[in-house]
Amino acid sequence: MKKNLLLYLFAVLCTVTLFTACSDDDETPNPTVPVDEELAGRYKGALNVVLDMENGTDMPAGTVASQIVTVTKAGENAVNLQITDFSFMGMSLGTINLENCLVYETSAGVYEFEGTTSLNVPGLLSAAVEADGRFSNGTLYLDLDANNVSVSGNPVTYTVDITYNGTKMTGNESSAADFTSFVFDREVAEVDSLVIGEPVIDTAEKTVTFVVADTAKAEHLAILVPTFEISPKATVTPASGVAQDFSNGKVVTYTITAEDGTVAEWKVSVNGNTSRYSFETWSGDDPEGWATCNPAVTLIKSLGFIGGISYDGPLPITVDENGFEGKAVKLQSIDTTGGDILGTPVPKVTAGSMFLGTFNATAAVTEGDAMATTRFGIMYDKKPLAVKGYYKYTPGTNFYVGTELNTEREDACALSAVLYEVTDEKETLNGNDIYTSDKIVAMAQFTNGNAVENWTEFELELEYTKDYDPTKLYKFAVIFSASEDGAAYNAAVGSTLWIDEVTILNEGNPDVVEDTPEVTE
Repeated sequence: MKKNLLLYLFAVLCTVTLFTACSDDDETPNPTVPVDEELAGRYKGALNVVLDMENGTDMPAGTVASQIVTVTKAGENAVNLQITDFSFMGMSLGTINLENCLVYETSAGVYEFEGTTSLNVPGLLSAAVEADGRFSNGTLYLDLDANNVSVSGNPVTYTVDITYNGTKMTGNESSAADFTSFVFDREVAEVDSLVIGEPVIDTAEKTVTFVVADTAKAEHLAILVPTFEISPKATVTPASGVAQDFSNGKVVTYTITAEDGTVAEWKVSVNGNTSRYSFETWSGDDPEGWATCNPAVTLIKSLGFIGGISYDGPLPITVDENGFEGKAVKLQSIDTTGGDILGTPVPKVTAGSMFLGTFNATAAVTEGDAMATTRFGIMYDKKPLAVKGYYKYTPGTNFYVGTELNTEREDACALSAVLYEVTDEKETLNGNDIYTSDKIVAMAQFTNGNAVENWTEFELELEYTKDYDPTKLYKFAVIFSASEDGAAYNAAVGSTLWIDEVTILNEGNPDVVEDTPEVTE
């Protein structure tokens, strides 16, 4: 018989009223059965389903490792038995009730019961059901046999045998049914290295979510191997260390059963994908695809003689070996002396800045617009939600507005992210309109004028002001500056910003288009 027919049969057996009475026997019950003192209570144990085939072989058809059976008093010598929250092969089948079962003491401390009934669903299913059970020294054994099973009038070639062995609980068992840790360990499976950061365990919502690298493909997510720990004395299925399929938005359900039988279903899924920049491979040029203001200072060094400018100081953007992890990027606003080159003003202070995009150092001369040197943004086919990372900051002294010293102003660092729509890859926003253009779809900004001596985590959560449309073209810019108003050449000499371990969190799973975030008016 096919498995789906078996499941259907078993579901019907468990959800229809199964027993009219545990026993129709007229024997006089033993008046000394200690129902309240010894038998009544909650039992926890293993429930097994076996098919007794016509050829004499047994075929296992499912196991519930931590099934709860509740025994209550039905009379002086009778009990009710209830199998609650019963599930079979991942299906929740409700409750099985065995009512008014007469109990007999067959030997010292051993109490048995039995009964028969018939099951009949007109035109669908019929079966004769036999039950017998035994209480002994705080344990419960139960055997349910469905015989002469007929489906739609056709007899089947096996009987269904359900057995249960449980131990009476004390009432002091823990009800905790939680994940206490959940990781993807590269030592277990190399593909697990695509998981970025620590999974988030939400005990209230019974969820575990995690993000993956933007290089993760569906075939990678189909073989991730979670390893985890759960509440003490609880059990879980599926087990830890077993590969699961998280591809294409799939949600994996884990069932945790507490020591006292409390059952919790946990949903585990990918919450998004990330682009990560650790800056470990940067040796001095633009770091890992980021643009910096270094070319502008290099231009001043090479062409300064035309305007009589002599600058031989350091570049604003350099490597710092003492990052949050490994190397970091150091952004410093430097004194580049002022003056002009071919009639184009050279700022007194060049703010240390870097961003996703490109820097056109000659645009200030060829286009007569210093703001046009910054071409913010890279083509982006994902939906960014937030930018995270770590930073330190030291504000400088001697604040200049253009070339004039202003003793009343103080500097501040600026961290921002901007997503904007474009018609083609050549279109770009620059220093003139990166924060004001009507093409902007989402933005996040953070500034701080106080000294931050130790590595501190930051998070830029983008606020969407327009609908995100995956069919359109977008550019995404992440901008870091040691001087908040540096684009207008207003900055303090010596302001220094350190940046490390930058992560862009994108919504959705690889190969899946998700709903857009809610628009803020």
